[in-house]
Amino acid sequence: MAFDDMFSVEAGSSNQQIRVEPIQQRSAARLSALLDAAAEVVDEVGFDRITTAMVAERAGASIGTVYRYYPDRVAVLNALRDRADQRFRERVVLELDISEPETWWDALDCAITAYVGLYRSEPGFRIMSFVDRERTEFGDNVDGGFFATRLARVLAEEYGLPGGPDLIFRLEVALEIADGIITRAFFSDPQGDERYINESRRVVHDYMVGYYGPSASETAPLDSLPAIPVLALLAD
Repeated sequence: MAFDDMFSVEAGSSNQQIRVEPIQQRSAARLSALLDAAAEVVDEVGFDRITTAMVAERAGASIGTVYRYYPDRVAVLNALRDRADQRFRERVVLELDISEPETWWDALDCAITAYVGLYRSEPGFRIMSFVDRERTEFGDNVDGGFFATRLARVLAEEYGLPGGPDLIFRLEVALEIADGIITRAFFSDPQGDERYINESRRVVHDYMVGYYGPSASETAPLDSLPAIPVLALLAD
C-alpha cells in the first residue's frame, strides 16, 4: 500500500481563508515566512494572545503584508494549523515506512510517535490544539475525521480490522485521547514528560483492544517497551 496516497490532502481541501493564492515563488516564500513567524510567536505567547502585529514584526514585514494574505489573526492560526496537520500526515507516512508495522497497534502507535516527534521538533506544533469554534460549524474540525478515515482504511486493509463508521469513530476518540494527554506532556516540558507520553500509549492501546482484541504487541507489557528514539530519527 502507498501510505503517502492514503494521507495526502485531497484537492480543494486546503485553507480557504487566504486572501491571495501564492502562485509566484516569491509569494509562496513570503507566505511560508509569515507562518514560520507565527509558529515562533505561538511558542512564546500561545495562540490565545498572538496578534497579526506580532506576526508582522517577527517576520520583518509590514502589517499590510499579513493582511494581504490573511484577514485576521484567526486566519493566520488556521493556516498554521493546516500546515502542521499536513506535516503530521507526512511524518506518519515516514514512521510507517521506517517501522514497517506488523500489527494494527504498531501502525496506530506510529501515529502517536509522529505526533510526539513533531511536538519536539516542529515550531508552533501546539497549534494542533487550536480550534476556531466561532467560525467552524458545530465547533468541530474536519481534520480529525479526515485522518481517522484514512487510518481506518490502513488498519482495515493491512491488518484486517473491520472497517466502516465504527472504526473511524473509535479512532477519532483514540486520537482525541492521545492529543489531550500528549498536550499535557508538553505543557511545561519542551521534550515532553515521558510519564504522560507512555500513558497516552497505554490508554489508547487499552481502549482499542477493548473493541478489537489483543494484538501481537501485547506479548510484552507496555511498561517494558523501549523508548522510541524519535530524536534520532529526526537527526538523519
